[in-house]
Amino acid sequence: MTTPAPRPDQRRFLFLQGPHGPFFAQLAKMLRRADCAVWRVGFNAGDRAFWFGGEGYIPYRGTPEDWPDACAGLIDQHGITDLVLYGDVRPIHAQAVARAKAQGVRVHVFEEGYMRPYWVSYERDGSNGHSRLMRLSVADMRKALARSDLEVPEPPAHWGDMRHHVFYGALYHWFVLFRNRDYRAFRPHRDLPLTTETLLYTRRLLLMPFIAMDRMIANARIKYGGFPYHLVLLQLEHDSNFLAHSPFATMADFLEVVIAGFAEGAPGHHHLVFKAHPLENGRTPTAQVIDTIARRHGVEGRMHYVRGGKLARLMDHARTAVTVNSTAGQQALWRALPLKVFGEAVYAKPEFVSDQPLADFFAQPMRPDSRAYRDFRRFLLETSQVPGGYYSARGRRQLLRQVVDMMLAEEDPYAALIAGHAPPRQPLRIVK
Repeated sequence: MTTPAPRPDQRRFLFLQGPHGPFFAQLAKMLRRADCAVWRVGFNAGDRAFWFGGEGYIPYRGTPEDWPDACAGLIDQHGITDLVLYGDVRPIHAQAVARAKAQGVRVHVFEEGYMRPYWVSYERDGSNGHSRLMRLSVADMRKALARSDLEVPEPPAHWGDMRHHVFYGALYHWFVLFRNRDYRAFRPHRDLPLTTETLLYTRRLLLMPFIAMDRMIANARIKYGGFPYHLVLLQLEHDSNFLAHSPFATMADFLEVVIAGFAEGAPGHHHLVFKAHPLENGRTPTAQVIDTIARRHGVEGRMHYVRGGKLARLMDHARTAVTVNSTAGQQALWRALPLKVFGEAVYAKPEFVSDQPLADFFAQPMRPDSRAYRDFRRFLLETSQVPGGYYSARGRRQLLRQVVDMMLAEEDPYAALIAGHAPPRQPLRIVK
């Protein structure tokens, strides 16, 4: 028999690091309105700056080595019932998740949406390679969907609030760089110095018009080139999903494998198009690395690098798609494109992701089972994918309308649907 969930006035939430911007502060405010108690641990001045009002704020000024014990102490001291965080693989979060689970605390994990950009992910206990989705088969999902008939419209395929994301990222790193004197023991979870990270965000913001011009030229060359092409979906090299759930240490390692496979298997008139992540800030010289590897394999005249922009335009005419484990792989599957995945991904199911050797994949790719993928996609949209976004005010409003009730529910979204008593979900409605 399932133990009933505590009443809201018995729930005590501890927030760790969230997405850049005000989302976590607004989420905490709504949880307080539901009679929950809320605290927030801040590890730097950026965390403090976006926790508006400061209510329940706990500055952590200790060392990373002391954090696991400190986290366990906070859970005991405040009687924490629920831990809330954004991403579960950065060290301070991974350590906190381990301690929380050992102490019987629920873990709420937010992430960028598996169906981004108009959805975000909300899961219990883990996301991406740690998600419960990794252990569910398509057959399990079809069984759970037998009693459901929600129809969700397909949204336009572009990054809805990228400008807000870049702005909040630059502002967050500005606080960490210039106002961090109270957090002298702080170490970022990325290996790049804070000064460099801040400068790259600022540079990206200032150069957006020039990047758009370069992108327009690259897209025109592809559009009017008249050649068949394969699409490579790039990720941020420092992205947690790339680092924790892939076989590659660097993006250059991935590029070497892809270009070598293309050179070996693709017909001579085919080209290879590399689509950069929308938030790529230039910390790695990806375009130059592609050129170097392509020359080594004798395919330098058949490479194209596109800096961000709308993915749909490139997808519509591609022959195949290749990625480590980017969520954009699902846009390829939605279009029934053959897809090759190298890392762990929630959508890497045998029904619709290719297991061919890469050279064979480029030479004669096998098509995915589109019916199986559509069932998988529908399962996601009825469970962990919540309409809205973290960075624009409109996206946050839409997200908050549903996610607080999901957090207070007794069961996680997957378990509720599988058990047959999931609450009704709000379909996506896009407001222009």
